Amino acid sequence: MAGPTTARRGGEKSAKSTSSRTSKRSKSSRTALPPSRPRRPGGGPRAGRPGGSRPLRRPPRRRTLLLWGALAVMVGAGAWWALYGSTWLRVTHVDVSGNSVLTAGEVREAAKVPLGEPLVSVDTDAIGERLRTRLRRIGAVDVVRSWPHGIGLKVTERQPKALLERGGKFIEIDGAGVRFATVDHALKGVPRLVMEIPDDSASARRFGTARLEGAAVQVLTSLPGPVRKDTLAVRVRSYDAITVELTGGRSITWGSSERGEQKARTLTALLRAAGGAKRFDVSAPGAPAVSGS
Repeated sequence: MAGPTTARRGGEKSAKSTSSRTSKRSKSSRTALPPSRPRRPGGGPRAGRPGGSRPLRRPPRRRTLLLWGALAVMVGAGAWWALYGSTWLRVTHVDVSGNSVLTAGEVREAAKVPLGEPLVSVDTDAIGERLRTRLRRIGAVDVVRSWPHGIGLKVTERQPKALLERGGKFIEIDGAGVRFATVDHALKGVPRLVMEIPDDSASARRFGTARLEGAAVQVLTSLPGPVRKDTLAVRVRSYDAITVELTGGRSITWGSSERGEQKARTLTALLRAAGGAKRFDVSAPGAPAVSGS
């Protein structure tokens, strides 16, 4: 049977146990509490969080894009109207330059520039093609828009390198062998082209008249400058039998139009060595010959 001492010990143990459990629960409660957060200046919670202040408004990007799109459409429409619909930028005059034989009126008539049309819609390539087709004397032409109301035509005329006589008139032939005009009077200083080839000859059938005329012009362009100035005529008997007639009764047997540069150098050397000769043969430039005095 327990005495008073035993009862006190049991009571003390029971009190210690109860106190220990209470202390543990207290520690557990303190440990489970989340740490407190520092308060933001001004007090309330951060903006943008639930329960906080209203978020900042973003710039109206869609509205800005719509405004810029509308402005671009208005500018485009205004530009189109100015170029095509208004009377501000329309063709009112045509300027011609570079011509010497052709008159400005002849060039304008052949060009057929559409006056009164919007300047931006004028087909400059078609104008250039019309000029080259209708006026063979024009070798090249530059057609430009001269804002706000004009079209400029800068022409380059072909220059005659030889004259071919037919029926009392003279056909002008340029450096490419192109027949581009027929005139009543022979131009001074332009050599004559004399074709001595029958139409039924083997050379004419093989090469054709146009190619033979081109070969003769090529010989003219291959001549040294001083010799070209003294040239009176070029005679063509066949493709490889071309002769050049000079002032003072002199002549040059050139042969074909091939190896023109080599023949020109050989002729220059012959003229220096035997300037008083009358006949020069450079048809075989490696073995030239001179005769007469």
